[in-house]
Amino acid sequence: MKRRGWVDFLFIFPCAFAFLMVIIVPFFLGIYYAMTDWDGVKSTVSWVGFANFSGMFSEPQFINSFLVTLMYTVINIVLVNVVGFLMSLLATSRVKGRNFYRAGFFIPNLIGGIVLGYIWQFIFNNVFYDVGLTYMGQSFIARRETVIWAMSAVNTWQYAGYIMMIYVASIQAIPDSVMEAANVDGANYVTRVFRIMMPMMASAFTITLFLTLTNSFKQFDLNFTLTNGGPAMRFMGSAIRSSQLLAMDIYRTANQFNLMAQAQAKAVVFFIILVVFSLAQVYLNKRREVEA
Repeated sequence: MKRRGWVDFLFIFPCAFAFLMVIIVPFFLGIYYAMTDWDGVKSTVSWVGFANFSGMFSEPQFINSFLVTLMYTVINIVLVNVVGFLMSLLATSRVKGRNFYRAGFFIPNLIGGIVLGYIWQFIFNNVFYDVGLTYMGQSFIARRETVIWAMSAVNTWQYAGYIMMIYVASIQAIPDSVMEAANVDGANYVTRVFRIMMPMMASAFTITLFLTLTNSFKQFDLNFTLTNGGPAMRFMGSAIRSSQLLAMDIYRTANQFNLMAQAQAKAVVFFIILVVFSLAQVYLNKRREVEA
């Protein structure tokens, strides 16, 4: 019996309506408010055009947050994927207890970012300090030279297990006959990994690089609880927070300084930057998939 169109519509409507009201409408309202003097309270606003956008590009904190976010993202893309891939090789090898390794590596991903940040803040400021693991006598999150690396190390500890599971699924999809044939032909393990396994995992690398990139760009909870944007430094003649990422910069602009329109303008720019980098990454990886 043919299904009626209105029956399909009724099934789709709840999700479509929620998506429209929660995502689409606020997105376009946000673009509108970014071009006004909206303060989050008053119902009438005045049109200011691109004034909110032009101001942010001369703001030292925003420029530093953008540069630090780029650095943090690049570090995470490398660390998370390298560590996740190495763990996936261990978890799919014939080593005894590999299922235990899979579970153990994945468990940190179950810890929420807020809790994770406070736990590692205690570790950096107390445990590491007491055993002498410091940089020039200070905690790694207390110096601007090391704070981004410390944040990246914590993010890798949490997120690499999730990325590992994607690599594990991709490795298990490779036919055993292919690897066995390469072994019979005399290819050692390293050669099999780089010449056979990795090219056949091209689609997995596209997914993991995309997830790592977007997760790093949007990082907020770990940044907020682990460092709160600190320590302070001077940049372009102004005192700023050295580890404040873009997401946290938008949050502080809106909630601490009550500059709602400026924060919304930053959010729009943040969205555009994230879309451009994400699409470029997916496009380049897709081309490598075809070449592979």
